[in-house]
Amino acid sequence: MKFFQKMRGKGQSPPRVSFVEVCWSWIGSFIGIAAVALIHYKLDDRNGLLMLIGSFGASAVLIYGAVRSPLAQPRNLLGGHILSAFIGVTASQWLGGYPWLAAAMAVSTSIALMHLTRTLHPPGGATALIAVIGGESVHRLGYLYVVMPAALGAGVMLIVALIVNNIPKTRKYPEFWF
Repeated sequence: MKFFQKMRGKGQSPPRVSFVEVCWSWIGSFIGIAAVALIHYKLDDRNGLLMLIGSFGASAVLIYGAVRSPLAQPRNLLGGHILSAFIGVTASQWLGGYPWLAAAMAVSTSIALMHLTRTLHPPGGATALIAVIGGESVHRLGYLYVVMPAALGAGVMLIVALIVNNIPKTRKYPEFWF
């Protein structure tokens, strides 16, 4: 009974954001995702858009929609994706014959490493998982996956966030670098 009492929650829902804030979040995420996709489209496979991994959608929510969150700061964005990509590729290469184990190892080790390095970025868990379950096109990249899409894509999204999030007077990004 006591266990379930803890789950009642006593906090309040977050406040609504202004329409202007919604618009800036939309603009930033549109430009950020479009930039990553366009760069990949021009550089490589015009159909697969491999550089546009699913975890970047979640990063966009943080860096354009929750700009003050500690999880959205540059250190977390870059560190979370890069470290998690490395862990994901390593888990895939070492435990690829057991994908269920590689997936669990990649995500849990990434979380632990992000905690230890103070780079916790929830989409990093997805970046690690994608390295394991992403299929042959991702597996062929090997550790290049750490550079592209993880580091390069996160870097492009960061540049867009630095520009777009500092245009309105009501926003400031980043809150901290290191």
